[in-house]
Amino acid sequence: MAKADETERMIARLRNFIGYREYPKYDIVCRYLIYKRALMVEAALLPFADTEDAFFLTYQELRDAVRTKKVDQTLIRRRKDEFRHFQTLRTPRILTSDGEMINGSYRRDDLPPGALAGLPVSAGTVEGRARVVRDLADADFAPGDILVTAFTDPSWTPALVAVAGLVTEVGGQMTHGAVIAREYGLPAVVGVENATRLIVDGQRIRVHGTEGYVVTMPGQGT
Repeated sequence: MAKADETERMIARLRNFIGYREYPKYDIVCRYLIYKRALMVEAALLPFADTEDAFFLTYQELRDAVRTKKVDQTLIRRRKDEFRHFQTLRTPRILTSDGEMINGSYRRDDLPPGALAGLPVSAGTVEGRARVVRDLADADFAPGDILVTAFTDPSWTPALVAVAGLVTEVGGQMTHGAVIAREYGLPAVVGVENATRLIVDGQRIRVHGTEGYVVTMPGQGT
């Protein structure tokens, strides 16, 4: 009985205070814009080809550039090349804590012909235009659009307000996109391998969030 009472008190305490866990993230996000504006003011005084090249330097490297009024253009070009290379890499569907990439295929015999299999993470069915987005800066949504991307993180949350469904290449029941999709009531399927390649931007698709698959409609996107 004592353990039950203690458990009940701990549950009540958790319910009362769990919301506070969001405050540090909120505080950080509120300040990022201030930090960026301050950095851009300093970058404008330096010989950058583009002031946003400052983001290819570490904080200490930028401090040194501000102090010396010199910018290592060779270093920036190398970092840009590395960044472009990283953009070509594909995120593995499963990556263990040891860095091992695990590949496999779904064993599903309940799918319509040509359907793309995934994991059901938010119930419901929705049909609409697919917007294949690899960079959030390129996002352009209309009412009823369905976001198709490799993965999402908290920076994508505003985009999920504007769409009717979600398809990602990686993820699980407790990853960011899945949790937000359930909160917003968006049908969602994650873990759809090569979704951003197999689904054409502008193509009409149907997301089966309860069963965990995506059906593409005939015709090409625009």
